[in-house]
Amino acid sequence: MALPDFKKITQDKNVVPEWAVHLKEGEYISYSTTYKSKIYFDLFDLYSYPCAETGDIRYYVYDPVKHGADPKKKYPVLMWLHGASNSLMGEGCIMCCGAEQYASPKYQQKMGGAYIIVPLANETRTDDGQIHGAWDKVHSAPIKAIYDKVCKDHEDNIGKRFVMGASSGGYFTWQLLEDYCGYFDGAIPISSGYIPADDALDRIEESGTSLLIAHGKHDEMALFSECVEPRREKLMKLRSCICFFPEWVYNGDGGVSSVFYGFEMGQHCMINWVQNDLMFDDGRAADDRLPDGVTGWIRSVCE
Repeated sequence: MALPDFKKITQDKNVVPEWAVHLKEGEYISYSTTYKSKIYFDLFDLYSYPCAETGDIRYYVYDPVKHGADPKKKYPVLMWLHGASNSLMGEGCIMCCGAEQYASPKYQQKMGGAYIIVPLANETRTDDGQIHGAWDKVHSAPIKAIYDKVCKDHEDNIGKRFVMGASSGGYFTWQLLEDYCGYFDGAIPISSGYIPADDALDRIEESGTSLLIAHGKHDEMALFSECVEPRREKLMKLRSCICFFPEWVYNGDGGVSSVFYGFEMGQHCMINWVQNDLMFDDGRAADDRLPDGVTGWIRSVCE
């Protein structure tokens, strides 16, 4: 489907989503995230990886040691994978993919420090709004090579390895888990329209990778009834896996999330809540199994 050009279109906060008819008494719509964005971009360094198959791949790296972390310690590496069209925003992709807040002093302290990698697919948009060059199988080897390079460049400080992404990035998270089974210690596929076959899930489970799978039941783009429900029983049985399938995706203020840029996708944008650490602003956790949010989950996998 055609995707909106976020550089040219502003969010319409007057639209009432179709799913609003299902809200219960006391529930309300929230049109904005409550965390501050576009304030940590300068903490990331830009690099380029040569790749004949896809064209050179730009990627951003946050180095905790460079920004004051103990140079004698080891830190997890988090790769955040953006959704379709987000690479067209350049450094803004750091925000859209979910990575920005995890470079903040607050989140770094909560995790005990972490490296962050944000690769950008070489996407293009045609006049009719179609996106070409989004994450696909061809990206698997070069993105793994970028991960390996960052780990090698900082080998004395590298700890557990994580990969996470939403929407198209959620699909590609699963793709990397299938292609490099056992390489990652933890993964967070979010709002993905794709889930691997049972045999692939079995291999991922046996490899020991910890999973946090997040998908809202009112997702407007990757429909829960089609993408998750048929596989739900299998996913729920996976060891070392938390299936976070909330009725509603919220913003930090406790309102049900609406994001409208030509069409509604607030419930698909689970990544905004993840960037709020799956916590509410009043300190409540989104799920009792995640009492300290995503940052706490990452820290627990590293222990």
